[in-house]
Amino acid sequence: MAATMSNVEEIRSRVILGEFNVKNVHSSNFPGNYPGYDDTWDMQKFQKNFRIDVVHLDESSMEFDMVGIDAAIANAFRRILLAEVPTMAIEKVFIYNNTSIVQDEVLAHRLGLVPIRADPRLFEYRNTEEEGSEIDTIQLQLKIKCSRNPRASKDSSDPRELYLNHMVYSRDIKWVPIGNQADVFADAVIGPVHDDILIAQLRPGHELDIIMHCVKGLGKDHAKFSPVATASYRLLPEITLLEPVEGEKAEIVLLPYWSEYKTGV
Repeated sequence: MAATMSNVEEIRSRVILGEFNVKNVHSSNFPGNYPGYDDTWDMQKFQKNFRIDVVHLDESSMEFDMVGIDAAIANAFRRILLAEVPTMAIEKVFIYNNTSIVQDEVLAHRLGLVPIRADPRLFEYRNTEEEGSEIDTIQLQLKIKCSRNPRASKDSSDPRELYLNHMVYSRDIKWVPIGNQADVFADAVIGPVHDDILIAQLRPGHELDIIMHCVKGLGKDHAKFSPVATASYRLLPEITLLEPVEGEKAEIVLLPYWSEYKTGV
């Protein structure tokens, strides 16, 4: 019975990577599946065994370990991050002037994919039949015109020296408060998440005059509402040697790792 219980514990807590296949990838969280093994759902037991350890966290990425759950639940977290967490994104683009070489529809698509820094919890979902208001809409403006640089050298061929405002970046998008938003979000920094996203390139005489409306949405409706560019998970590896490694094989396999361990790499 001890050997049987050991095998059951391995099936329930390990995904086995064999030479030709992967075993135990299925979930079996229901009672009676394995004789002598208690698989009943117990919230207190789950809370005791489950934990989240944050490995790395900054403004653009997060890495954490989830201990005490199946791979299927970890994948559910990944799918929730991609599709179910609301964000704010550009939904409506009103182009009043576009004399650049970028077509209106391409320009609108580029703007829609620019990630917006705004707390979606402070906004409501917008009713498509009604006009946007301060409780469900963020208004942004992009107004810029390219001109020649009067101080540029006559012999220069560098566009960065010859022209002014010839590169349009996300930093040129400005927030235009609606209603009482200037007071409500006085301490918030609303605008593009990144300042260096290239939107268009202009030449003297080219001009952009655009108004954008951001609304609250979900990634399952459109990828632009997804709060993460990539969400993935991996299993914590546990290496088990099936037979003793001795002699020349031990030097080939183990010495590189021993060197890293000693140097702290």
